[in-house]
Amino acid sequence: MTMREKMLSGNLYNLNELYNPENKDVLTDKIKMRKLIEQFNRSTYNEEELRVSILKELFAKTGENIFIEPPFFCDLGCNISVGENFYANFNCVILDVGRVEIGRNVFLAPNVNIYTACHPIDAKIRAEKWEFTKPVKIGDDVWIGGNSVINPGVEIGSNVVIGSGSVVVKNIPSGVVAVGNPCKVIREITEIYK
Repeated sequence: MTMREKMLSGNLYNLNELYNPENKDVLTDKIKMRKLIEQFNRSTYNEEELRVSILKELFAKTGENIFIEPPFFCDLGCNISVGENFYANFNCVILDVGRVEIGRNVFLAPNVNIYTACHPIDAKIRAEKWEFTKPVKIGDDVWIGGNSVINPGVEIGSNVVIGSGSVVVKNIPSGVVAVGNPCKVIREITEIYK
């Protein structure tokens, strides 16, 4: 397996080896993606069409209707898939060394962070720049409140509200409101407005 294949499969991979100058395809992809992110973040408020075209080139898959407020940051972009009507407010960070799948009608408030990178507990291995990934999956019709963190390996069901400031470390089932650090389900969604 190549380091890139190890990265996407959840096996340990080494950052020094992954970004070794001999891995020209990996470096070329990373440089291309970083240039796209830089261009996206330099765009002005009236260049919405440009931003949408950049996101469609950057991400693995998008719906037709996608809107992200700059600034936006990600590792690669090519491991992110979002469904129709995706919206992310200012300062969204998606560390997509692993796969991130986001469904339809998902809205992220400001400063939402989604992580797929994991680091070994053993300090020696970590110092040698080894890491691994766990994918993140978010269903349809999800609202994630501001300053929330979605950790590696988490799955969030559909029709979910995650309260502001939550740190999601475990899977969240469909049809619930969940809040806190660590994020816990507080109730099912039974009312339209509350």
